[in-house]
Amino acid sequence: MTVQELENIAAQKADLINVRRIVREQAEKLAENTGYRKQVLVCGGTGCTSSHSLQVIEQLEKSFKELKIDDVLIVKTGCFGLCALGPIMIVYPEGAFYSQMTPEHAKTVAERHLVKGGRIVKELLYADTVHRDGSVIPFAEIPFYKHQMRIALRNCGVIAAESIEEAIAAGDYKALAKVLTSMTPDEVIAEIKAAGLRGRGGAGFPTGLKWQFTKDAAGDKKYVCCNADEGDPGAFMDRSVLEGDPHTVLEAMTIAGFAVGAQEGYIYVRAEYPIAVERLNIAISQARKLGLLGNNILGSGFNFDIHVRLGAGAFVCGEETALIASVEGKRGEPCPKPPFPAQSGIFRKPTLINNVETWASVAPIILKGSEWFSSIGTEKSKGTKVFAVGGKIKNVGLVEVPMGTTLKTIIYDIGGGIPNDKKFKAAQTGGPSGGCIPAKYIDIAMDFDNLVAIGSMMGSGGLIVMDEDTCMVDIAKFYLEFTADESCGKCTPCRIGTKRLLETLTKITDGKGEPEDLEKIKEIAEHMKSSSLCALGQSAPNPVLSAMEHFGDEYKAHIYEKKCPAGVCKSLLNYYIEPDRCRGCTLCARNCPANAISGVVKSAHEIDPSKCIKCGQCIAHCRFSAIVKK
Repeated sequence: MTVQELENIAAQKADLINVRRIVREQAEKLAENTGYRKQVLVCGGTGCTSSHSLQVIEQLEKSFKELKIDDVLIVKTGCFGLCALGPIMIVYPEGAFYSQMTPEHAKTVAERHLVKGGRIVKELLYADTVHRDGSVIPFAEIPFYKHQMRIALRNCGVIAAESIEEAIAAGDYKALAKVLTSMTPDEVIAEIKAAGLRGRGGAGFPTGLKWQFTKDAAGDKKYVCCNADEGDPGAFMDRSVLEGDPHTVLEAMTIAGFAVGAQEGYIYVRAEYPIAVERLNIAISQARKLGLLGNNILGSGFNFDIHVRLGAGAFVCGEETALIASVEGKRGEPCPKPPFPAQSGIFRKPTLINNVETWASVAPIILKGSEWFSSIGTEKSKGTKVFAVGGKIKNVGLVEVPMGTTLKTIIYDIGGGIPNDKKFKAAQTGGPSGGCIPAKYIDIAMDFDNLVAIGSMMGSGGLIVMDEDTCMVDIAKFYLEFTADESCGKCTPCRIGTKRLLETLTKITDGKGEPEDLEKIKEIAEHMKSSSLCALGQSAPNPVLSAMEHFGDEYKAHIYEKKCPAGVCKSLLNYYIEPDRCRGCTLCARNCPANAISGVVKSAHEIDPSKCIKCGQCIAHCRFSAIVKK
């Protein structure tokens, strides 16, 4: 393929993509040139697929045949980001945003909206997309999206995820063409350096420096690698990029191969991401067919190819040296550093490793320039960051915001706030390697350095929101359970340390904690941080230490008062029936699996503590709020 052929493909599909990107008035004009009266975009990402979005597509296709609709295009995209409302379906050029779709809803939309002369089915629209007068709010003005700035996610939910033609029309491979026709390797690296891009996988190491180290390393062969082993609980940023725009990663890796002198690359992705794996393989096959991977790319004489390697789901393989071992077919265990991968990586050759989100930022930097990228964000944290927002928040999903956006903006303006008007208590960033951000820091500007300063970290971008009903000791125990289970066991400080920390936290939540346990936790944590072989063990104590620092009173309440202030730790709770509230309806007794509740109709009931298993079924079924736990 030549650069001219690449541009021809882009031109052929440009109007289709433009309809999805621009405001309604212009889109209506462009729609006339696409050959389609309307375009229906349905999310085909993991979240919506698990909510049966494929059945929605099947019903649309069936309805189109029955209604003889042949001028509406159905597009299966990647993630739109607003996962709480899936399956999502958007109709262009109107921009009608349908949420929580079912096959029956799809049939209704086809019959009432998608037929010629049809009208938007307003009762099925996402509420935040409709004005009081019933008119549709432009996509960019929806509260969830208007505070975002999408760079890594720019094509997710916009293009057909399995179409290289649409990817090209949306701008993919344009940066590669620029690099191979008008830039030298040193110029490419200089642009990445000047942009201030830092690794989005956790540590935030300057990306340009890593590229420079790999280029300068001596070796007859070099490799480029994509770390897509996303293992943090609640994290799905990388998966969504691979599912929605896999070509942006292939393009960036090829650019990096040219810059550092590599001709071969590996994408290490966990096998639990079947949709991402399938679309990666489709994308690689398409790119090879068009000559965008392989020999003599775009007639430049540069050769580069990419292979997919599947991980078995070991969290430790997110660490670079463990990942390298797994790629080579060995047990995924970390090795001491130095040497670093840039000097000795895959098959002991110089290897450049970046994560998915980092790769997704490369092409925009090349096309728009380092000054543009470095103008976004904060002084030391440039560009945007993708967060997978979950937990006690209304708009669970994927957001991308400029570095420095406050936590409050993410939770309330984008996330819609806490369900049931509960109070915000804390947010956990960085997953099992990070720490908690208490409510007093809700106005903190989210960037690498600010989070480290308060005992947390950016990590890969998982952001778990917690409300007033969350027990911070229990949350710390949850993350310790994860890291203890995921420790590879190679080094003693991590293998034994995580177990001892978990045992101590379990002891505290079971009501058996002692004052000296707090010092014991700190002592174990200190040894783990200083002696563990890799970042898994070194950072495993972080959630515990962070919670102890900001919520020390909760730890003391568990130990000294044998109480869980949040009412979560079962061993420290007892259930009571308030006699003045109980109406004797018997619902609690009838639904108690342990037969722990006694009483007669229309008289106050009682709970036998010796039989109560603290399952909460009584509270769930009581209509009079008569049952409390203390």
